Order: sequence, then C-alpha cells, then structure tokens
Amino acid sequence: MTIPPDNLPASASGSEVGDSAPWIEDDPPVPVAKVGSPRRPVRTHKGPLAMVETAFLASAASLMWLVNFYFPPGPLLRILFPLPIALVYLRWNQRAAWMSALTAGLLLAILMGPPRSLLFVMPYGLLGVQLGFLWRRRASWAISIGLGALVVSLGVFFRIWLLSLMAGEDLWGYLTAQITQFLAWGTNRLVDWGLVGLGAIGQPSLTVIQALAVVSVLLSSIVYLFTVHLAAWLVLSRLGESMPGPPHWVQAILDE
Repeated sequence: MTIPPDNLPASASGSEVGDSAPWIEDDPPVPVAKVGSPRRPVRTHKGPLAMVETAFLASAASLMWLVNFYFPPGPLLRILFPLPIALVYLRWNQRAAWMSALTAGLLLAILMGPPRSLLFVMPYGLLGVQLGFLWRRRASWAISIGLGALVVSLGVFFRIWLLSLMAGEDLWGYLTAQITQFLAWGTNRLVDWGLVGLGAIGQPSLTVIQALAVVSVLLSSIVYLFTVHLAAWLVLSRLGESMPGPPHWVQAILDE
C-alpha cells in the first residue's frame, strides 16, 4: 500500500496525482535468501543471463575442440571437452545444456564442416548433458563413469561408422583384419625364434580380435571418464559449483 505525501489530501487518487509519480508504483519485491537455503544466490532476470552464459560456454567448448584439432596439446584439452556443457546444466537446466551442445555443434559446422561438428556432438556434447544431469542429482562416480563410458564408446564406433561412410570402406573390418594379421605375424616370428613351440598358439580368430577391440575401447573410455571426473572435481569447486565427491580411496590419494 502506498501513502501519498503530507502536502496532498488523503483522498487524492493515483489518477489525480499522476500515474508516473514515484510513490504510486511499488518497487518489485527483492528475493531474500532463507535460512538453510542453497548457497547458490537467487538469480533474477534469468533469460538474458542464461542466454549469455550458454553462448559463452558453448563457444568455449567449440574453441577447445578447434584448437585441439589443429594444434593438439595432448590429452589435456580432451579431458575438458564435456565440462562447459555440464557446467551449463549445473548452473541452469537441461534445456540450456541442450542448447549449448547444439550451439557448439552449429558453430563447429560453420568453422570446420558438418562431419567434424558431428564428431564433437557425439560423444562430447551428449556426454556433457549426461554428466550435468547425473551430477545435479548427486549420482555416485561409479554410475556417472559407467554411463559416460558407454556414451564415449558409442562415440568411438560412431566415428568409425561416419568415416567408413565418407570413405566408402568398412574401416572396422579393415582395422580388425590388420590387427589379426599383425598377431599372426608376431606368432610366426616367435615360432621361428624357438620361443614358442609350433602349434602352441593357434591362428587368431577375427571374432576374438573384434571382441578384444570392443573391450579395449570400453576400458579406455572408463579411464577417460575417471580423468574427466577428477578434472571436473577440481575445476567446478573453484567456479562455485558442486558435484558428487570422489570415493574415499580417491580422496585419500589426493590428500596424500
């Protein structure tokens, strides 16, 4: 309720005084943090801020992919690929994270072409959304690493399928055939040098080689997701965001 100044009659209405008077319009309520509320401050005017942060983090993700493609500094940047999109999910919501992944893909499609942008979206764009979803719901490292390893493994096979489609050749069959021939060559050399008896090692099967290749991809994806979690745990805490803590044995190693 607004009270007119002392020099005006109490019966004066807003229309008589003027609708633009400063005492007529109440100020908007200011959000007050309650006791026990989350440490994250209440954000007002979420639309523009969410748009700016989503665009900025999407640009950061695409820039890291671009730099790593032309000037690869090793595995350092690859560990950080999904973190900007996961940060968007933690700071805002699922829709903003999907928009960030889509924006990064469109930006890379303009700079590098659609095929290479697809190699970022699958798996790193999808992985960022998944990690943000699991970290916000406080999922354990075992769950997020396991599900993330599946996404990264699917991304490896998606890359092989896309490159095979562009080259017009079955690259998966070619790679496994080359590995089979290399193992057969190594076995024959061991037999020639007398280190292995003739017939002790049979001819390697192509099916077995393919199964071992799939297992190796899964194991490498698990190691990659573990390093991503370590990097995220160190980086997000400095940005004011939280994620589930590491297992006790990891915490003990880091404390030492």
